[in-house]
Amino acid sequence: MNWRPVLFDGAPQRVDEAAEVHDTLLDQLRELITARNAGKRLTETDVDRLVAQHLQGQAPADYGTWVFYPWSRCLVHLLPRDEFRELRTDRNQYKITPDEQQRLAGAKIGVVGLSVGNMAAVTLALEGVGGAFRLADFDRLSLSNLNRLRGGVADLGVEKTVLAARQLYEIDPWLDIELYRDGLRAADVDDFLASLDLVVEECDDLSVKVLVRERARALRIPVIMETNDRGLLDVERFDREPERPILHGLVGAARAADLDGLTAKEKVPIVLSIVDAEGVSSRMAASLIEVGTTISGWPQLASGVALGAALVTDTARRIVLGEHTESGRYYVDLPEIVADGRAALRVAQPVLPNVAPVAASPSASGELPAAVADPIRWIATMGTLAPSGHNNQPWLLRWREADSVLECRHDPSRDLSVLDFELGGTWLAFGALVENVIMAARHLGFVAQATTWPDPGDPRLVCAVRLTSGAPGVTDPLLAQVPHRITNRRRGTDIALSEQAVAALHEACGEGRLQLLRTRPELAEVGALVGAGDRIAHLDPDTHPDVTGALLWTEDEVRARPDGLDVATLELDATDLAGLRLAGQWRVMEALAHLGGGRALEDLSRGLITSSSAVGLVSVPGTDRNAYFAAGRAVQRTWLTATALGLAIQPVTVLPYLFARLDRGTGDCLAERSRTELAGLRPRFTRLFRTRPDHAEAFLFRISVAGPPTARSLRRPLEDVLTIV
Repeated sequence: MNWRPVLFDGAPQRVDEAAEVHDTLLDQLRELITARNAGKRLTETDVDRLVAQHLQGQAPADYGTWVFYPWSRCLVHLLPRDEFRELRTDRNQYKITPDEQQRLAGAKIGVVGLSVGNMAAVTLALEGVGGAFRLADFDRLSLSNLNRLRGGVADLGVEKTVLAARQLYEIDPWLDIELYRDGLRAADVDDFLASLDLVVEECDDLSVKVLVRERARALRIPVIMETNDRGLLDVERFDREPERPILHGLVGAARAADLDGLTAKEKVPIVLSIVDAEGVSSRMAASLIEVGTTISGWPQLASGVALGAALVTDTARRIVLGEHTESGRYYVDLPEIVADGRAALRVAQPVLPNVAPVAASPSASGELPAAVADPIRWIATMGTLAPSGHNNQPWLLRWREADSVLECRHDPSRDLSVLDFELGGTWLAFGALVENVIMAARHLGFVAQATTWPDPGDPRLVCAVRLTSGAPGVTDPLLAQVPHRITNRRRGTDIALSEQAVAALHEACGEGRLQLLRTRPELAEVGALVGAGDRIAHLDPDTHPDVTGALLWTEDEVRARPDGLDVATLELDATDLAGLRLAGQWRVMEALAHLGGGRALEDLSRGLITSSSAVGLVSVPGTDRNAYFAAGRAVQRTWLTATALGLAIQPVTVLPYLFARLDRGTGDCLAERSRTELAGLRPRFTRLFRTRPDHAEAFLFRISVAGPPTARSLRRPLEDVLTIV
């Protein structure tokens, strides 16, 4: 009986004249090339060119392998074996990595019993779990098998081993398959088990069931079995536990010879001991009582067989890859899992998160007043409109009325614990706040004198601003921009900055050193670096909470937490928002890091940078807290100038702060892979910006011509920030 395909390298000279020819090689090649270039936008012309390069002048008919299936008289033209398997399992990635797929293809698996076992063998082959199979069954396909066994009426009478082999070869003609067409006899068991990595035992014969385990235990081969009731799966790791009792000890001291020749009714008590009389489903228990009386055999359903095949394949894959190491009994009971009252979600949810824009804070609107009823509250309000990392607003203000001092105090509960190395970003935010305070105070006729860290015994007192009244009001031209300064994350229009704008930004930066990169190659390199930094921060267990923890997804969350990042301010489309949802889950990022993936996490930042007019870096001499504070004042004036010029600014500071930790940190944070990759990125960044190790790289930002933002972040109510004593 024909059950092996015939393979030809190159076009066959002679085949069955009645053969039905399927030549889709060029389609397969095109799909292979497209898969290998995932993420690249190949045109049809690009694909055609790459196909021609791949063939290297060889005629398509002579490339790859022709396979003739004699039982169906089909002649099929396929890619060479390795390319065929690469493409056939391409959609397994990254649930299975290419390296894991190679390891799985090297596994040799035995399947005993090809009723339930047929679906298991087919599913194993579909998933690429096993490159060699031994199949054992003595029976032929009968009509009563077709309620659960994959086959057709034209296959009635075909040996079950032959039917399974044909189905496997039609999935992958290069599989190595051996058949035991008379089933397993005692004399054949060791030969069948020799060199197997795993046995799937699904036979009805209790004697064979025990015999396979006796010999598998002696040969230290794991055995798995799905029972087709309540999703019951048994795993016996004889490779790890060579003294383990057969079937978890449920058959006692019974040996294979003791179970030979039993009638169906005589098997019932043993079967009940194996499947657990208390744990078996009610329908199965009732059926067992009727076996040999009103029904002819064990009831089995296609849905249960399909579920069992999935359980066997998933478990087999994890055993081969070393991910599942324990013996035991497991239930995947669908009627228990998918049942009334058990739904994980019963109330309809909106398809997309609520990203409706939230109105601007009331304090961020209006013109500059010539006089105010409560000068301190107005000055404090203007101060708190300063930028801060992730809008964390790390400040508390206290007005000491007795000595006319406004204390600017650090609130540690708002720190980004890892990403903000040595709190450089926090001190920068305070510098921006104090710049606003001084401008607002001078507008109202105060002389403002700021002293940083005035009390060595009180490190939370960042700055004390003494206000002396009676001076003539002096209005800084930039003060009017304070309520309008905003982070604008909209994509730029690629319009070049005028030389006048460049000069104004440099002048505004004052004592800070501002570098602006404006050429397309420079922006492309910055985009690649910033994208890589964002990916590293998402995939590192230490920085991931800082990167994603501030995001607010609904208007209710935004109202409740006016110190986070409303996702509406991120200016993302529905696809990017969905990706951000996933990126916010550490379990997803952990898996992605393990797989060596995550390049897609770079795309958003890279695209934003390359659409910008320029990327700027503000640096200052020194790397201590005073340096970052001074940088904050320079950054604020630069940003306000950009606002006055109608330019959009978005901070992209993750990478410089990762570099700061790499350069000056103790190594107690960041995974080794993160440090290694950052060390590779560091020289590229330094060459671009010509920075010095004794200067703080305080603020990296992109600047562009863009439309107004969809939403702006809210601010904490002043009563939560300011106290008067």
